[in-house]
Amino acid sequence: MQTSATQTRIFSVAPEDAGERLDRFLSDRIDLLSRARVKSLIKQGHVSRGGARWPEPATRVKPGETYSLKIPPAEPAIPRPQAIELDVVYEDEALIVINKPPNLVVHPAAGNWSGTLVNALLHHCGDTLSGIGGVRRPGIVHRLDKDTSGLMVVAKTDQAHQGLAAQFADHGREGPLERAYLAFIWGAPMRRSGKIDAALDRHKTNRLKRAVVRVGGKHAVTKYRILEIYNDADDMQLAALAHCELETGRTHQIRVHMAHLGHPLLGDALYGSGFASRASRLHGRAQAALAKLNRQALHAYLLGFAHPVTGKAMRFESHLPKKLARLQEVLRAGYED
Repeated sequence: MQTSATQTRIFSVAPEDAGERLDRFLSDRIDLLSRARVKSLIKQGHVSRGGARWPEPATRVKPGETYSLKIPPAEPAIPRPQAIELDVVYEDEALIVINKPPNLVVHPAAGNWSGTLVNALLHHCGDTLSGIGGVRRPGIVHRLDKDTSGLMVVAKTDQAHQGLAAQFADHGREGPLERAYLAFIWGAPMRRSGKIDAALDRHKTNRLKRAVVRVGGKHAVTKYRILEIYNDADDMQLAALAHCELETGRTHQIRVHMAHLGHPLLGDALYGSGFASRASRLHGRAQAALAKLNRQALHAYLLGFAHPVTGKAMRFESHLPKKLARLQEVLRAGYED
């Protein structure tokens, strides 16, 4: 939440809220502040009850109580250039296409103010990138989750930023944008191809997650096609490789949609925790490969768009990174000696 002045919000405790922790009670009522941020504000003395500061986040609220929360103006951090190696696939004066490795956050945010893709881009591109599209997200027109690998395009000029942003806003429905992912999933859908049209919203109890909702939420559509199926020792379908295309670009979209279909991604601790026992049905080499992967098995392998300056059709493909390629290799080999 960014503001130019301190905001004061007043919250009254209703009977049905009795017994909630103060930090949860407040964070559940302010969408743009995380519970961790609210907890920090409480400890810093920004919350009061009855005119007196109340610095205890674990306080259990009671009906009839009124709490006042002061939200100080945000102080946006200005990213600094950092010499972080980039896998550059293509670059010209207007844009740069990179192959993002896993475990790299795209732009600075709470908990990751440095060591991000933006820090690396500022070092690589120099002053040409500064300010394009905002101070904390210069040049960024789309993103990948921290642990998702694959292709990204970044704008280096205002003209390129505007042109690319328009294409990503359209999501390829009428324009030239093309994005496709390779996802290794548990099991295999009965329908080998299909479209998942299910709105997404923040999870009711876990702020880190998104969930499919029937009412409200944001429109989200994922198309999938099964490319390979991997059987277990009993010749039962244990896992599969899916080609996924986005018609919208929501947070965690593929991960949530495939889990909603009943086939979460291998290695996805957030959305596939209920499938952890499936790993025991993998043969030894596959178990080892999945353990070494240590992330969701998702790779953005295809990216196509019209060059925002020349109009030329640009299309790039990225091979599976080493650990994912090894996982595919041993899954294909199955239980052969």
